[in-house]
Amino acid sequence: MSNELSFSNEIANVMYATHGNPIKDCLQCGTCSGTCPAVEFMDHTPRAIIGLINAGYRDEVLASNTFWSCASCYHCTVRCPAGIDIADMMYALKRYSMWKGQHQEGLIGPVFAQSFVKMIVDSGRSFEPLLAPTYIFKHGPRGLVQEAQTATGLMLKGRLPLLPKKIKGLKKFQNMVRRIIPIGEPS
Repeated sequence: MSNELSFSNEIANVMYATHGNPIKDCLQCGTCSGTCPAVEFMDHTPRAIIGLINAGYRDEVLASNTFWSCASCYHCTVRCPAGIDIADMMYALKRYSMWKGQHQEGLIGPVFAQSFVKMIVDSGRSFEPLLAPTYIFKHGPRGLVQEAQTATGLMLKGRLPLLPKKIKGLKKFQNMVRRIIPIGEPS
């Protein structure tokens, strides 16, 4: 008897806290894919990803950009006749792929998410200027200039601080986060 979980069961465990039905209840009706506004940017439809998960195709799923392209609009979840929280499944796949270190090269999502989590763990707050380098160069020099103009305007109006502020009780916060997600020591 094997103690190793199937890929489908691993994803079900990552999704355990949600209130939606498990993905094994998928009817493969395609409602999620038909209502998804981001499906044209995905290499597999949400329906296909669920099918691949249920069939145990871990490598194919983790190599996909589908869950990184999800717009988190919840159209799929609201309209699913089986009551599956498909948007949460997309978040679960993001977390799983990051924990396993398996995702497509060149995607902004994983780098952005890792930078965001590190920033939150280090200071307890989001600080946009530290996130900008993860995506700012993706849009070339023109995008860089536009972002710099926006940031300068925000700083001049006092809406964007020059340095990040840390929260009170940062060590307690960091210990709490370490119990929830696998992260290293703060820098």
